Amino acid sequence: MSRLIKSAPGLPPASQADISDTVQIMLARLKTGGEEAARDYARRLDGWTGEITVPPDMAREAGRHVPDALKQALDYAHDNIRRFAEAQRQSVQDFELELHPGLTTGQKCLPVSAAGCYVPGGRYAHIASALMTIATARAAGVPHVTACAPPRRGPDGTALGIDPATLYTMHLAGADTILTLGGVQGIAAMAFGMFGTPAADVLAGPGNAYVAEAKRQLFGPVGIDMFAGPTDVLIVADATADPELVALDLAGQAEHGPTSPCWLVTDHEPLARRVAEIMPKTCALIGGDNGATALQAWEAMGEILLCNSREEMAAEADRYAPEHLHVQCADLPWWNARLNAYGSLFLGPNTTVAFGDKASGPNHVLPTGGAARYTGGLSVHKFLKTVTWQRAEGEALPALARATSVISRAEGMTGHALTAEARLANLSPRACVANES
Repeated sequence: MSRLIKSAPGLPPASQADISDTVQIMLARLKTGGEEAARDYARRLDGWTGEITVPPDMAREAGRHVPDALKQALDYAHDNIRRFAEAQRQSVQDFELELHPGLTTGQKCLPVSAAGCYVPGGRYAHIASALMTIATARAAGVPHVTACAPPRRGPDGTALGIDPATLYTMHLAGADTILTLGGVQGIAAMAFGMFGTPAADVLAGPGNAYVAEAKRQLFGPVGIDMFAGPTDVLIVADATADPELVALDLAGQAEHGPTSPCWLVTDHEPLARRVAEIMPKTCALIGGDNGATALQAWEAMGEILLCNSREEMAAEADRYAPEHLHVQCADLPWWNARLNAYGSLFLGPNTTVAFGDKASGPNHVLPTGGAARYTGGLSVHKFLKTVTWQRAEGEALPALARATSVISRAEGMTGHALTAEARLANLSPRACVANES
């Protein structure tokens, strides 16, 4: 039976009601007020009074302000993310199948007409998020991709436009239109088709609580990637794991924010005790505000669970259904085959979660809060509609129409039955005779 070596006391509960009400009011005003309302929110909330739509030449020239080493790293990451997304697209196939002579059915995978990709700013410049969303939509074949990001602030608090590295990356990933808008107003501008952009069929990308709530309220008429909460990580480690590396991987993800859960599941008590002992020092290694944030997250949201066997460890990992699941154990093929509830799986001590967050290829927009029990992360599939078609002719009609009629009348749906029976009545005598025989 598993037992907790360290429990997570959690943070004081925060009310979602105020955020929900604020977002509802903002969306209503943005829907009726359009671009002027968006500009007003940009001015009041972000201090931005410049042009909302980034001129194409400015996006192209943003690379002049980005160090070569960063551009090379972004080119490498973009190539990996694009190629992985293109392989996903190729795995989804159209097909045609003749179920019976005369009854032909099929599937088509069609990209949505327009996508909106949100690239968060705020505390961190989430440069890699631009690659994850825009490049994936582009690989899916979406004809028009709009992307937005909030303006950065200068040392004196002045709004300076989108961070150059982020702007360069949005252009690199293939955004057709780039908007200098953050928060609810950015989401609304893409959803409602402001500033000369087509209304987005799908909205994607991480953001703060207001962005997440705006996507939640718009969901239905507009598709979204997922309802995202604080990022989380679970590490499964056995006696072969290095406790210092395990602690660093936990702290590295905890720097996302004080509400980010970070869990360790192990069957080796010395490892559990050692990680618990060194976590404060490991967070201090990060330094500054990030280190303090990591320690706050660990103290409030961190857990260490001690299990009796690897099967019990796997069962606990499935129960948590983490966003990021990192296995630092022997016999990686066993773990890869056994585990089945995670956003993305990282196998082996060398495969740090940060690789997936930034550059390795699989998408980093992943389900949080246990949602990995029923869904995966962002992929080309979010930007595709899998639609079906069918055609019934000739000798397929008698059996198909009769079955439809019988089922419809059993359900009490007379109109459905009559439409099927009309096809029987229109059959040629030769087809009816062939069916009777």
